Amino acid sequence: MGMPMPPVKRFSPREYYELERPAEYKSDFYDGKLFAMAGGTARHSLITSNVNREVGNRLKGTPCRAYESNLRLKAIATGLRTYPDVSVYCGPLQQDPEDTEGETYTNPSVLFEVLSPSTEGYDRVLKASSYRQIETVKSYVLISETEPRAEIFERQADASWLRREARGLEATLAISAINVRLPLAEIYEGVDFASS
Repeated sequence: MGMPMPPVKRFSPREYYELERPAEYKSDFYDGKLFAMAGGTARHSLITSNVNREVGNRLKGTPCRAYESNLRLKAIATGLRTYPDVSVYCGPLQQDPEDTEGETYTNPSVLFEVLSPSTEGYDRVLKASSYRQIETVKSYVLISETEPRAEIFERQADASWLRREARGLEATLAISAINVRLPLAEIYEGVDFASS
């Protein structure tokens, strides 16, 4: 007979927020469990910075703003708390009432994730499923870290999702929800795909 496994500690949202504030590293929260987020590669960081800069520059003069990965998001329908690589909010930020410090928001319009080999499954499944259930999300974009390729998923009038892909440095990603055209050459500016 095997030894019984100790019960896994489950945290409440309040406990998560209390632990997360002073933490030296970021953790996602889902179904009472904490998921430590590992640091990214230089390539991941560069791509994320490029996306944030280029999208942010294109949003000047609009009610939309681009935020980098320190802004925490809550998907109300699933309870996932996470840090998208880049998020765009159009209009006033709506705070998660469970976060008494007001550091978590619930109403993004567009979300971007840079796919790394270690997080691609998580980004494509749990995060994508949660993102699709956020009523204000019109598009989410998955960007490859290993080749010049981006996938965009756009909410349609009938609530279905349409997937499009842009591939190659000469391609342009059109994000109709925020009226932005983003050349992949700008997303991948300075990225050396030959190095590992």
